[in-house]
Amino acid sequence: MNGGQDLGGQMGFGPVQPEPNEPIFHAEWEKRVLAINVAAGAMGAWTIDGMRAARESLPPAEYLSSSYYEIWLAGLHRMLVEKGFVTPEELTQGQPLSPAKTPKRVLKGEEVASVLRRGFPYEREAAAPARFAVGDAVRTIVMHPQHHTRLPRYARGKTGVIERVTGCHVFPDTGAQGLPETAQWLYTVVFTGPELWGRNADATSSVSIEAWESYLEPA
Repeated sequence: MNGGQDLGGQMGFGPVQPEPNEPIFHAEWEKRVLAINVAAGAMGAWTIDGMRAARESLPPAEYLSSSYYEIWLAGLHRMLVEKGFVTPEELTQGQPLSPAKTPKRVLKGEEVASVLRRGFPYEREAAAPARFAVGDAVRTIVMHPQHHTRLPRYARGKTGVIERVTGCHVFPDTGAQGLPETAQWLYTVVFTGPELWGRNADATSSVSIEAWESYLEPA
Protein backbone atom coordinates (compact mmCIF):
# COMPACT_ATOMS: atom_id res chain seq x y z
CA MET A 1 0.00 0.00 0.00
CA ASN A 2 1.06 3.59 -0.53
CA GLY A 3 0.42 5.17 2.84
CA GLY A 4 1.59 7.79 5.27
CA GLN A 5 4.38 5.53 6.51
CA ASP A 6 6.20 5.54 3.14
CA LEU A 7 8.02 8.88 3.31
CA GLY A 8 11.21 8.21 1.33
CA GLY A 9 12.05 11.25 -0.76
CA GLN A 10 9.09 13.28 0.44
CA MET A 11 9.68 16.94 1.30
CA GLY A 12 8.18 19.21 3.92
CA PHE A 13 8.57 16.95 6.95
CA GLY A 14 11.72 18.60 8.27
CA PRO A 15 15.14 17.08 8.91
CA VAL A 16 15.75 13.90 10.87
CA GLN A 17 16.96 14.99 14.30
CA PRO A 18 19.12 12.28 15.94
CA GLU A 19 18.68 12.15 19.71
CA PRO A 20 22.03 11.67 21.51
CA ASN A 21 21.91 8.85 24.06
CA GLU A 22 18.32 8.16 23.12
CA PRO A 23 16.56 6.08 25.81
CA ILE A 24 14.82 2.83 24.88
CA PHE A 25 11.54 4.27 26.16
CA HIS A 26 10.55 7.90 26.57
CA ALA A 27 7.66 7.20 28.96
CA GLU A 28 6.43 4.39 31.19
CA TRP A 29 3.33 3.80 29.07
CA GLU A 30 5.52 2.87 26.10
CA LYS A 31 6.83 -0.13 28.04
CA ARG A 32 3.27 -1.31 28.58
CA VAL A 33 2.40 -0.92 24.90
CA LEU A 34 5.39 -3.06 23.91
CA ALA A 35 4.50 -5.71 26.50
CA ILE A 36 0.85 -5.84 25.43
CA ASN A 37 1.87 -6.15 21.77
CA VAL A 38 4.16 -9.09 22.59
CA ALA A 39 1.47 -10.81 24.66
CA ALA A 40 -1.23 -10.20 22.04
CA GLY A 41 0.99 -11.35 19.18
CA ALA A 42 1.71 -14.58 21.02
CA MET A 43 -2.00 -15.44 20.86
CA GLY A 44 -1.40 -16.59 17.28
CA ALA A 45 -4.31 -14.71 15.72
CA TRP A 46 -2.20 -12.68 13.25
CA THR A 47 1.25 -12.49 11.71
CA ILE A 48 3.87 -9.80 12.15
CA ASP A 49 3.09 -8.64 8.62
CA GLY A 50 -0.61 -8.47 9.43
CA MET A 51 0.23 -6.20 12.36
CA ARG A 52 2.46 -4.03 10.19
CA ALA A 53 -0.42 -3.69 7.73
CA ALA A 54 -2.76 -2.64 10.56
CA ARG A 55 -0.37 0.14 11.58
CA GLU A 56 0.18 1.29 8.02
CA SER A 57 -3.59 1.35 7.37
CA LEU A 58 -4.06 4.21 9.82
CA PRO A 59 -5.27 7.42 8.16
CA PRO A 60 -2.19 9.42 7.06
CA ALA A 61 -3.03 12.40 9.26
CA GLU A 62 -3.27 10.14 12.31
CA TYR A 63 -0.14 8.18 11.40
CA LEU A 64 2.02 11.25 10.76
CA SER A 65 0.91 13.04 13.93
CA SER A 66 1.46 10.01 16.21
CA SER A 67 4.59 8.85 17.99
CA TYR A 68 6.13 5.42 17.41
CA TYR A 69 4.33 3.67 20.24
CA GLU A 70 1.09 5.58 19.65
CA ILE A 71 1.11 3.98 16.19
CA TRP A 72 1.77 0.57 17.77
CA LEU A 73 -1.17 1.04 20.14
CA ALA A 74 -3.55 2.20 17.41
CA GLY A 75 -2.55 -0.75 15.21
CA LEU A 76 -3.13 -3.15 18.09
CA HIS A 77 -6.57 -1.67 18.75
CA ARG A 78 -7.49 -2.17 15.11
CA MET A 79 -6.26 -5.77 15.06
CA LEU A 80 -7.95 -6.75 18.34
CA VAL A 81 -11.28 -5.42 17.06
CA GLU A 82 -10.86 -7.03 13.64
CA LYS A 83 -10.10 -10.43 15.17
CA GLY A 84 -13.00 -10.24 17.61
CA PHE A 85 -11.10 -10.03 20.89
CA VAL A 86 -12.61 -6.68 21.91
CA THR A 87 -15.28 -4.31 20.65
CA PRO A 88 -14.86 -0.58 19.98
CA GLU A 89 -17.16 0.07 22.94
CA GLU A 90 -14.93 -1.98 25.24
CA LEU A 91 -11.88 -0.01 24.14
CA THR A 92 -13.70 3.25 24.79
CA GLN A 93 -14.92 2.20 28.24
CA GLY A 94 -11.75 0.33 29.22
CA GLN A 95 -13.59 -2.75 30.47
CA PRO A 96 -15.09 -5.97 29.09
CA LEU A 97 -18.77 -5.83 28.16
CA SER A 98 -19.18 -9.42 26.96
CA PRO A 99 -17.38 -12.77 27.34
CA ALA A 100 -13.92 -12.65 25.78
CA LYS A 101 -12.88 -14.70 22.76
CA THR A 102 -10.52 -17.54 23.68
CA PRO A 103 -7.08 -17.17 22.07
CA LYS A 104 -5.10 -20.08 20.63
CA ARG A 105 -2.25 -19.47 23.08
CA VAL A 106 -1.60 -17.44 26.21
CA LEU A 107 1.92 -16.17 26.90
CA LYS A 108 2.90 -16.86 30.52
CA GLY A 109 5.11 -14.45 32.42
CA GLU A 110 7.84 -17.02 32.94
CA GLU A 111 7.96 -17.65 29.18
CA VAL A 112 8.57 -14.07 28.08
CA ALA A 113 12.37 -14.04 28.32
CA SER A 114 12.81 -17.25 26.34
CA VAL A 115 10.25 -16.19 23.72
CA LEU A 116 12.02 -12.87 23.18
CA ARG A 117 15.41 -14.57 22.94
CA ARG A 118 14.07 -17.09 20.44
CA GLY A 119 12.23 -14.50 18.40
CA PHE A 120 9.89 -15.44 15.60
CA PRO A 121 11.93 -17.05 12.80
CA TYR A 122 10.61 -16.49 9.29
CA GLU A 123 13.29 -18.27 7.28
CA ARG A 124 12.01 -21.27 5.32
CA GLU A 125 13.44 -24.05 3.18
CA ALA A 126 13.75 -22.95 -0.44
CA ALA A 127 11.73 -24.78 -3.09
CA ALA A 128 14.05 -23.63 -5.89
CA PRO A 129 17.51 -22.06 -6.31
CA ALA A 130 17.91 -18.32 -5.91
CA ARG A 131 17.35 -16.44 -9.15
CA PHE A 132 19.97 -13.78 -8.39
CA ALA A 133 23.50 -13.75 -6.95
CA VAL A 134 25.74 -11.17 -5.27
CA GLY A 135 26.86 -8.60 -7.81
CA ASP A 136 23.88 -8.99 -10.14
CA ALA A 137 22.29 -5.79 -11.42
CA VAL A 138 18.54 -5.80 -10.83
CA ARG A 139 15.58 -3.50 -11.31
CA THR A 140 12.66 -3.30 -8.90
CA ILE A 141 9.18 -3.63 -10.30
CA VAL A 142 6.69 -0.78 -10.35
CA MET A 143 3.51 -1.60 -8.46
CA HIS A 144 0.87 0.10 -6.37
CA PRO A 145 -0.82 -2.70 -4.41
CA GLN A 146 -3.87 -2.15 -2.22
CA HIS A 147 -2.31 -4.46 0.38
CA HIS A 148 0.83 -4.42 2.51
CA THR A 149 4.20 -4.64 0.78
CA ARG A 150 7.80 -4.26 1.94
CA LEU A 151 8.95 -2.67 -1.32
CA PRO A 152 9.18 1.06 -0.58
CA ARG A 153 7.49 3.38 -3.03
CA TYR A 154 10.67 5.43 -3.50
CA ALA A 155 12.60 2.32 -4.61
CA ARG A 156 10.19 1.07 -7.28
CA GLY A 157 11.41 1.05 -10.86
CA LYS A 158 15.00 1.63 -9.70
CA THR A 159 18.22 -0.18 -10.63
CA GLY A 160 20.51 -1.55 -7.95
CA VAL A 161 22.98 -4.32 -7.23
CA ILE A 162 22.55 -7.45 -5.11
CA GLU A 163 24.94 -7.16 -2.18
CA ARG A 164 23.69 -10.10 -0.14
CA VAL A 165 21.51 -13.19 -0.51
CA THR A 166 19.82 -13.59 2.87
CA GLY A 167 17.96 -16.87 2.43
CA CYS A 168 14.36 -17.85 1.77
CA HIS A 169 11.82 -16.06 3.96
CA VAL A 170 8.06 -15.78 4.41
CA PHE A 171 6.62 -13.42 1.81
CA PRO A 172 5.03 -10.50 3.68
CA ASP A 173 2.70 -9.33 0.92
CA THR A 174 0.56 -12.47 1.16
CA GLY A 175 1.17 -13.07 4.86
CA ALA A 176 -0.31 -9.70 5.77
CA GLN A 177 -3.52 -10.64 3.98
CA GLY A 178 -3.99 -13.85 5.94
CA LEU A 179 -3.41 -15.97 2.85
CA PRO A 180 -1.64 -19.36 3.01
CA GLU A 181 2.02 -18.92 3.81
CA THR A 182 4.45 -18.65 0.90
CA ALA A 183 8.19 -18.03 0.94
CA GLN A 184 10.63 -16.39 -1.44
CA TRP A 185 14.33 -15.69 -1.66
CA LEU A 186 15.25 -12.45 0.05
CA TYR A 187 18.05 -10.15 -1.10
CA THR A 188 19.77 -7.04 0.16
CA VAL A 189 19.89 -4.61 -2.76
CA VAL A 190 21.99 -1.43 -2.73
CA PHE A 191 21.01 1.69 -4.70
CA THR A 192 23.03 4.83 -5.26
CA GLY A 193 21.68 8.11 -3.98
CA PRO A 194 21.32 9.61 -7.47
CA GLU A 195 19.41 6.52 -8.67
CA LEU A 196 16.82 7.04 -5.95
CA TRP A 197 16.78 10.81 -5.51
CA GLY A 198 17.96 12.18 -8.85
CA ARG A 199 21.12 13.73 -10.29
CA ASN A 200 21.38 16.39 -7.58
CA ALA A 201 21.64 13.76 -4.81
CA ASP A 202 24.89 13.08 -2.98
CA ALA A 203 26.84 10.83 -5.35
CA THR A 204 28.61 9.17 -2.42
CA SER A 205 25.37 8.12 -0.70
CA SER A 206 23.65 4.77 -0.99
CA VAL A 207 20.60 3.02 0.40
CA SER A 208 20.17 -0.72 0.94
CA ILE A 209 16.75 -2.38 1.14
CA GLU A 210 15.58 -5.94 1.74
CA ALA A 211 13.75 -7.12 -1.39
CA TRP A 212 11.89 -10.38 -2.00
CA GLU A 213 12.53 -12.11 -5.31
CA SER A 214 9.20 -11.21 -6.93
CA TYR A 215 10.07 -7.52 -6.44
CA LEU A 216 13.05 -7.87 -8.78
CA GLU A 217 13.86 -8.43 -12.42
CA PRO A 218 17.21 -8.50 -14.25
CA ALA A 219 18.46 -5.02 -15.13
